[in-house]
Amino acid sequence: MTHAPTAAAPRAGASRPPSPLSMFEFWPGWAFYTPIVLYWILMGLRHGDLSLPTAANPRIETGGLCGESKTDILDMAGDVARQWIAPYTTVTTGSTDDEAAATAALTRAGLTLPVVLKPDIGCNGTGVKLVTTPQELATALALFPAGIRLVMQRLIPYEHEAGIFYIRHPDEERGRITSVTYKEAPVLVGDGRSTVRQLIDADARTHLVPHLYLPRLGTRVHDILPAGETMRLVFAGNHCKGSIFRNGADDVTPALTEQIDRIMHDIPDFHFGRIDLKFESVAALRLGRGFEIIEINGVGSEATHIWDSRTTLREAYAAQFMHYRETFRIGAKKKKAGWRSAGAFTMLRYWRRQKKLLASYPLND
Repeated sequence: MTHAPTAAAPRAGASRPPSPLSMFEFWPGWAFYTPIVLYWILMGLRHGDLSLPTAANPRIETGGLCGESKTDILDMAGDVARQWIAPYTTVTTGSTDDEAAATAALTRAGLTLPVVLKPDIGCNGTGVKLVTTPQELATALALFPAGIRLVMQRLIPYEHEAGIFYIRHPDEERGRITSVTYKEAPVLVGDGRSTVRQLIDADARTHLVPHLYLPRLGTRVHDILPAGETMRLVFAGNHCKGSIFRNGADDVTPALTEQIDRIMHDIPDFHFGRIDLKFESVAALRLGRGFEIIEINGVGSEATHIWDSRTTLREAYAAQFMHYRETFRIGAKKKKAGWRSAGAFTMLRYWRRQKKLLASYPLND
């Protein structure tokens, strides 16, 4: 097993030896998030508004908490920010010929294959597909039910992926980066003898969570990889889908902060969220260069460095509580300035819609 090159050792847990998984990394969602939900409720009661964070990014549906459109956020980008976003277009399934409609949309946008196909409303990489040929495009489109708006985005040529968390209070001239996470796909290396399943079982990490990889591999689990041949186990850069996350806090530089701040100032009234991007190298990223943005997420996004296996439970909760505390503070300032929060019932409605949509999407690549 090999992994993509990482950056400098993370601050959190830097003195501890690497471990395959952290104690809490794959706890059931209810077990890890119950204290966070209780903290949210406590903050909501303190501020008199359980939906106050949705006002932190008031031009985005629910502030980006759930059910928001990915392209609606990207469409708000001005001339400065747009230069850093990978080109994209959309298509809605359910026409008489979805492939023809998608191909026409790509042509109008000046895009060609390969592209990344993904639902416009979604999270955690659900339904993300890498499409390299017309046949793969037709196959992927057919996996979605009718009426689903899909994003088709140019495949960014850079190998490495990161999530950068950004916060700027409305009364602050400059924002700050509070988290950098490097995302690595597990890669199997063949020995000419072992099957894919045996290679997964032999690895210190993947053998602990085989259920994240086996469903999408199908009959390929019986294949024997030739010696030296590699197989990437997951394409979508999401922790819950099997990617490995590393804390990149040591690579936050003034140059990177300035560049991210410049970009995010060009998204109207955006104050809190995570920028997912692909980048050429750590050296270039530290200089604020050599990257392209995949998507921009709002108040429902996490500072994903908490899923570094060296992060302790205490450090993870401290990071979560700090970020949610900040989004309540920002929401309060925006509300005082005249913006409205979404309201608890609207949050629930968008959450239910998103949950229903996620259940209809195919397995990600």
